[in-house]
Amino acid sequence: MIMANENQASQKTSYKLPQKISYFFAAGETDGNAGMKNILGGKGANLAEMTSLGLPVPPGFTISTECCQAFYDNGEKLPQEVISATEESMARLEKIIGKKFASQTEPLLVSVRSGSRASMPGMMDTILNLGLNDQTVEALATGSGNPRFAWDAYRRFLQMYSNVVMGMNSSLLDIILEDLKHDKNIKNDTELTVDDLKFVVGKYKNQIQESTGRQFPMDPKEQLIGAISAVFKSWNTARAVTYRELHGYPNDWGTAVNVQAMVFGNMGDDSATGVAFTRNPSTGEKKFYGEFMVNAQGEDVVAGIRTPSEIQELEKVMPQAYGQLIEIYQKLESYFRDMQDIEFTIEKGVLYMLQTRNGKRTAKAALKVARDMIEEKLISEEEAILRIDPMSLDQLLHPTLDPHAPRTKLTRGLPASPGAAVGQIVFTSEETVEWTERGKKVILVRVETSPEDISGMVKAQGILTTRGGMTSHAAVVARGMGKCCVAGSGEIYVDYKAKTMRVNDYVLKEGDWITLDGSTGEVFMGEVKTVEPSIDENFSYIMKLSDKFRTLGVRANADTPLDAKTSCKFGAEGIGLCRTEHMFFNADRIDVVRQMILADERDERLRALEALLPMQRGDFEMLLGEMDGLPVTIRFLDPPLHEFLPQSENEIREFSKRTHADEAKVKAKIRNLHELNPMLGHRGCRLAISYPEIYQMQARAVAEATINLIKKGKKPQPEIMIPLVGMKEELKRLRRLVEVEVERVQAEMNQKFDYLIGTMIELPRAALTADQIAEHADFFSFGTNDLTQTTLGLSRDDSARFLSTYVSDGILSADPFQTIDRSGVGQLVKKAVEFGKKTKPDIKLGICGEHGGDPKSIEFFNEVGLNYVSCSPYRLPIARLAAARAAIQHRGVAH
Repeated sequence: MIMANENQASQKTSYKLPQKISYFFAAGETDGNAGMKNILGGKGANLAEMTSLGLPVPPGFTISTECCQAFYDNGEKLPQEVISATEESMARLEKIIGKKFASQTEPLLVSVRSGSRASMPGMMDTILNLGLNDQTVEALATGSGNPRFAWDAYRRFLQMYSNVVMGMNSSLLDIILEDLKHDKNIKNDTELTVDDLKFVVGKYKNQIQESTGRQFPMDPKEQLIGAISAVFKSWNTARAVTYRELHGYPNDWGTAVNVQAMVFGNMGDDSATGVAFTRNPSTGEKKFYGEFMVNAQGEDVVAGIRTPSEIQELEKVMPQAYGQLIEIYQKLESYFRDMQDIEFTIEKGVLYMLQTRNGKRTAKAALKVARDMIEEKLISEEEAILRIDPMSLDQLLHPTLDPHAPRTKLTRGLPASPGAAVGQIVFTSEETVEWTERGKKVILVRVETSPEDISGMVKAQGILTTRGGMTSHAAVVARGMGKCCVAGSGEIYVDYKAKTMRVNDYVLKEGDWITLDGSTGEVFMGEVKTVEPSIDENFSYIMKLSDKFRTLGVRANADTPLDAKTSCKFGAEGIGLCRTEHMFFNADRIDVVRQMILADERDERLRALEALLPMQRGDFEMLLGEMDGLPVTIRFLDPPLHEFLPQSENEIREFSKRTHADEAKVKAKIRNLHELNPMLGHRGCRLAISYPEIYQMQARAVAEATINLIKKGKKPQPEIMIPLVGMKEELKRLRRLVEVEVERVQAEMNQKFDYLIGTMIELPRAALTADQIAEHADFFSFGTNDLTQTTLGLSRDDSARFLSTYVSDGILSADPFQTIDRSGVGQLVKKAVEFGKKTKPDIKLGICGEHGGDPKSIEFFNEVGLNYVSCSPYRLPIARLAAARAAIQHRGVAH
């Protein structure tokens, strides 16, 4: 994050400034252009461009984004060089306008606005009518011939400046205004007289001094320095930081400051202000869309003080200005070749353009606009792909909260799995199943989930956990099911015994309603209205277009036939990860699995595995059959064995009764299997080295399932993956074990078939010795969840409580469990690719960690030469679009 230098309190501050601080824009003398967004911010760059196009833009200047860092390095004070450059630019502005700043006869008034390189609507601060004081307001009243307008502008300025610059709660001034309107029995601000407004101004100044302990500054030059400083400060407000985190914008960009001569939409019935889009931002329809208000300033339109009118109504009120606005919006869209979001003011019948930018739009609108602009030959197919944010497609695949619905926020966690969910609080998986069978909608609330919670997770509308990160059990499983999940909500305290959850001042009990927004991580009290997703022909069009350009294959992480069916619906080209352990938790087989684990003798274990064999064979047959003709990567058993055993006293007791096991023996086995660090313990291929019969059973199940399908006329393509390999000897031994068992089945059933054997690269040693491991592997699949944990030394569950601080403080650029750590984990992936290809040039390379559905990570995987990415089924459209964008950017074919 941009912040002040640590030593500035005791040392002389040092800062770095660019050679050029201020960039002017006025007819015939414009310093910037639309290509300078990094320096001028989006607003400043486009103001300069509109000016160069000959559009009616009030003149002004932009203080560059580079000065934002200098401001923080100087102890959050404007460097003298910036003040001097501002004074020079103001003198130049005075000359063009023909008015003097701080003049008591013809005062120049200005607006001061922010402007980051990417649009952050409403996140930073704006001040209008700057330059007014007790003397200049009289001059404005005389010069305009409209005292009411002048005092209304002064009233607005006091309110904005006291809030933005002086840090005062503006609601205190709202009360003064509303009390007066109530006393006078009037509804709208426009009904206030000049005397009313003078009274309000006096009361405002008194309240400002009482609240802040300071008099409102009467020196316009002091006002300007304060306003510019406040805009720079607004870069680091909580709302701006949060917005950047949500959209992945770097904290070190900084904001520019735009100082512009004021034009007034509140000078009477021949003046107006408005905001419009060149196409409908909700639907993408090619129709001018927006609102305006007569006799108003810009903030009135968005503040809801009065009800604005639809933009088409402007033609009746001010036909000449409306006709000019139509010409300008069409010119701007044609010039920028994208849907534009414009702001305008009409002063005494004269139209002025205050802003244009590429308009924010819904995912649905983005797809339609992209397709329409291709057909209109406004943009190329490649440009259309690059225009659409892959992550925005989540809006189309999951329910979302109605943006207009009222809500009460309880807390915020991590946006672990997108969508919206509404339900009654339930605290156990068993009760979730019971409640849903009675027709109730529930939210499963847990401290953290375990594989045993899977039945409840399937039934719940959504999942809320107080611990765990973006790749925790709850997050991974929920994403795979396309289920809403908020994880790591650390402010919540769950009391299982009392069946309550406490958050801040609220205590909610079992059965109370809550709403989850898995796209933002927010948790709300009660039932918030949702909007169901919709997929239309534009979605299909863009997906087909994405497939045309991408070079990366796209597979799904899927464990069940339903997952596989969903994956095919979203365009999967195979399954990149089937986690066989998830199959073991089904109610009809968990006890058999536990009996296998509890067995002291190999013969006992073999009997349990023999009972599991037909179940696994059936699992694989359904999965391979569903993906007929497409590859299915089956990961053999990976988790440590203790995860399958009952945990609570009650579960142990019930299991012992059901299976006639010795309860004391069960408890002793659980104690013996306990590990201090199971993630690095007896799991993955290490289990098969100790108990080879487990992988033998799974290999037989795959082989028998494959042959059964072949005999039914199907074309199964099994790929067997050995997890957690760190040494080539592990893979060498287990590959031979699998091959012997498969060959045995082929001989027994008199049927040959092709299959692959490979491994997950999820340990640093595996990546660094990939040339040796490749001798025994047909493919590598990078398990980037565990590779990130083992490389960074971070637990993906426990680190959730502090990773956000690392990101917000700039220690990490992004959560490494969401976006691949290029310089660390990424380098291991890159080296493993190089080493693997050196030994085996045609080795197949994929990634099956959660990074496989992250657009920034996909860009990296495309660069290093992987063959495919694999992700949760509901992330497949995101991956397809992201892969297309990565290919286009890599080739540099976009115009």
